[in-house]
Amino acid sequence: MQGVGLLIILLGAIAFIVFMTARVRLHPFLVLLLASLGVGLLAGLPANQVINAITGGFGSTLSGIGIVIAAGTIMGFIMEKSGAAVVMARSILKLVGETRSALAMAFTGGVVSIPVFCDSGFVILSPLNRTLAAQSNQSLSVFAIALSMGLYTTHVFVPPTPGPIAAAGTVGADLGTVILVGLVVSIPTLLAGYYFAKYYGPKIHIDPAPEGGEASLQSDEKEYPSVLRSFAPIVVPVLLIALKSVADYPSAPFGSGSLSSFLSFVGNPNIALLIGVFLSFLTVPKITQEVLGDWVGKGLTDAGLIILITGAGGALGQVIRETPIAAYLSSSLSALQVGIFVPFILAAALKTAQGSSTVAIITTAGIISPLMPALGLASGLGPALTVMAIGAGSMTVSHANDSYFWVVAQFSDMKVEQAYRLQTLASLVTGIVGIIVVSLLYFIFV
Repeated sequence: MQGVGLLIILLGAIAFIVFMTARVRLHPFLVLLLASLGVGLLAGLPANQVINAITGGFGSTLSGIGIVIAAGTIMGFIMEKSGAAVVMARSILKLVGETRSALAMAFTGGVVSIPVFCDSGFVILSPLNRTLAAQSNQSLSVFAIALSMGLYTTHVFVPPTPGPIAAAGTVGADLGTVILVGLVVSIPTLLAGYYFAKYYGPKIHIDPAPEGGEASLQSDEKEYPSVLRSFAPIVVPVLLIALKSVADYPSAPFGSGSLSSFLSFVGNPNIALLIGVFLSFLTVPKITQEVLGDWVGKGLTDAGLIILITGAGGALGQVIRETPIAAYLSSSLSALQVGIFVPFILAAALKTAQGSSTVAIITTAGIISPLMPALGLASGLGPALTVMAIGAGSMTVSHANDSYFWVVAQFSDMKVEQAYRLQTLASLVTGIVGIIVVSLLYFIFV
């Protein structure tokens, strides 16, 4: 098949993914595998070639990021259970000050969500949110949205959160560069969420009614880890990965000897995240069999689903590469000059339709990866900015088919219509600000 028929196949595959995940509720892993089979066979590939493309794409994707996703998820689960997330929240609040407590909660969310899923982070920090809203005599909606968007921002932009890690691996972006660019994009996006919460949140009053939230955070004080131990599992791996990226620059700033080799080894994302896992063990008062077995096992259970979906997304991308679809779209898209907006629009469509930001990120990365040369995104900062554009799209928008929407609504005493006016609208604002920042970086550096 050639020409427009190839485009119809790809659009049909996207529609199939949206329908099966959003309406039928079939698991994304199976949906992506079925889409891969359908695209390959309908595009005219021999059956054996389709199978080889699926297995090859699945394996090559996971060989680069499987361990990283697993390690990051284990680390996040342990930090959630040990109370390290609460310690980080208190530290940021102390640094920023209670007079700017809503801003403190936004930045707290941004830090906590780097290792911890945003759903879990919101649940963990909700008691503190209520207490601060009551102490400052403000509507809970202000603090809820400030925290929610802070968590959401780094969830979609900054590794070691699994979505950005998976996207970076799929599109071939350097992870250290993705972390650095993700932090740059996150700051204005997070601030957009904060200012939305500050100026629009008071229009919808929600009584904080703390119900002992402050006490629940301050109980068992001696069981919490220190500030240093709480931040170390995040800061050390990020620093090591960043140093590796610097060491690998063509100018060789660390030379070509043992120091450069050492930084390249410990800064490899697989090694850096494993170091993070063992540092997270230090946040636990006593390392028991429950920590070493049950907690690690629970983290691996959560990681397994993400790893399988990521592999299936890689399989779809490999099938697209081996069909004439990639060549046809390359010749078509290169003349449109739409560049960075294509991954954003596709991720936003998938996010809005099926609800999961992680699924939207992984699926979009698999589809976009073969098209990056045509979009002008295959070199320089292009791959990292592609991950950012996908992340911005995956925020847009959070509504009733998104589990995070219900977590924010239920833990903040929002009625459904209030959650639409707050959470959904805030995610639209932050997603648009995110792609604006990404597009500015694109036009400057690519």
